Amino acid sequence: MRQQRQLTDFTGIVMYSKPYRDRDLLVKYLTKEFGKKMFLIRGAKRPKFKMKAAILPFAYGVFSGSVVSDGLSYLNSTKDIKHFKNISADIVKNAYATYIFSLIDLAYQDGNVIPVVYNQVQLGLELIDKGIDAEIISNIFEVQLLAAFGVAPNWRDCVVCHRTDLPFDYSEEYGGLLCQSHWHLDPYRLRLDARTIYYLRLFSEINLTKINDIKVQKPTKQKIRQTLDQIYEHSVGVIPKSKRFLDQLDDLQIE
Repeated sequence: MRQQRQLTDFTGIVMYSKPYRDRDLLVKYLTKEFGKKMFLIRGAKRPKFKMKAAILPFAYGVFSGSVVSDGLSYLNSTKDIKHFKNISADIVKNAYATYIFSLIDLAYQDGNVIPVVYNQVQLGLELIDKGIDAEIISNIFEVQLLAAFGVAPNWRDCVVCHRTDLPFDYSEEYGGLLCQSHWHLDPYRLRLDARTIYYLRLFSEINLTKINDIKVQKPTKQKIRQTLDQIYEHSVGVIPKSKRFLDQLDDLQIE
C-alpha cells in the first residue's frame, strides 16, 4: 500500500531526537497539524549542518517538510524557529519539560491530530520558560492527561451522592472523590488533606492561559507528587523513564 506523502509547512515543537545511522538523526516533533511525527533528518550530525537550530531540544516554530501518513517524514527547511532558552539552560526546567513530552508521547498515538494538546504544551513550556513553577505545570499535565490514558477520575463531586459541600478524599477503588459521608465505603482511601484535594481539583480544570503565577507550599507539593505517583502507578500503569531523573533531582533537593 502506497504511503500518502504531503509537502507542506507545519507548526511544531521538538520532542526529542535519537541517532540514526552515521550522520543522520531521527527527530520527533509534536505538530499542530499532524500530531506526533518522526522525521528523518539527513546529515544532522555533520558539523556544518544548516538546520541545526531546528533540531535542538524544544525548538519550535514553522517547519517545511514531506509529511508521510505512516512512517518516517522528512524535514526540508525551516521558516521561523525559536527556542525556550531558559528551559534549555536550566537542568530542572529541562527535566520537567522532557517529562511532559514523555507523558504526551505515551498518551497519544503518532499521527493522531491533537491541536488542543499542542496548544496546551506550547502554553505550558512558555510558562516554565518564564519561571512559573515547573513542577506544578507538570502536575497540571499529569492530572489533565489521565483521561487520555483511559483513567478519568471524578474531581468534580462525590462519585456516590454528587455532593460538593462536604470534605473530600480520593478513592482509587471508586475512581474519584468520596465525600465525608461515604468515606466508610473505602477503607483504603488516600486520606488526603483538604489543601491537596483543592489543588488536584483545581489542576483538573485550570486553563493554562489564566495562569500568571502559582505558588504551592512545599509540604503540599510533596503530597501532590505522592498522590499522582500512586495514581499513575496503580491506575495508569505507565511510568516514563524521564520520571526517574526527576525523582533523582528531588532526592538531591535541587531547587
